[in-house]
Amino acid sequence: MAVIDINADLGEGFGIWELGDDLALLDVITSANVACGFHAGDPLIMRRVCAAAVERGVTIGAQVSYRDLAGFGRREMDVPPPELTAEVLYQVAALDGIARTEGGRVAYVKPHGALYNRVARDAVQARAVADAVRAYDPSLPLLTLAGSAVRDVAEGLTVVAECFADRAYTPSGRLVSRREPGAVVHDRDAVVQRAVRMAVEGTVVSVDGGEVALDARSMCVHGDTPNAVELARSVRSALSGAGVALEPFA
Repeated sequence: MAVIDINADLGEGFGIWELGDDLALLDVITSANVACGFHAGDPLIMRRVCAAAVERGVTIGAQVSYRDLAGFGRREMDVPPPELTAEVLYQVAALDGIARTEGGRVAYVKPHGALYNRVARDAVQARAVADAVRAYDPSLPLLTLAGSAVRDVAEGLTVVAECFADRAYTPSGRLVSRREPGAVVHDRDAVVQRAVRMAVEGTVVSVDGGEVALDARSMCVHGDTPNAVELARSVRSALSGAGVALEPFA
């Protein structure tokens, strides 16, 4: 039987600004990537999301980012490795502290946005992120793109491969840049079909029509897209209907 985790990015509001329906998504997903304040989120939002996740039995992950509130963490930055390590360590420690006050804990780490894409191909930045996780708690898994460069530099850490039901893939298995048309798949039926194929067959069709192997243990459904909750529910229902067991990886 295929086993998959469903994750989503949560807590991505800031102050009075809200983004996505965190509470509704927590009823669908098995793991929550909680923004730690560098690309979105603030202490109050972090606490609310952690409390709600604990109440529902959803695993909490630290979604770490470049320090880029204005750009939502989607602008690539050349941060010196020691600084990047310290900033990732800061984010993980902050969220874990808040999660523990609510009866939970951070169970894994996932980079966000530009940092996520950068560490997939840049061994130097990937090592900086891995060093932060190792320094804080080497038992924490790192959630990253299937085929990511993180695997080559994360000595002593568990690296978990992730796939995206609603993102387009290049022939090399990378995500199509959000600057390109069609980078995000919005059609519900297409997303559902891709999700089942990813979980059951371990493959996805790239933008050129070829087949890309993924072998992912976790699947991301974005919480900031139109009809995100309905889409996530459809994906979960389709996976269950296909005989896929839905279980967190951490």
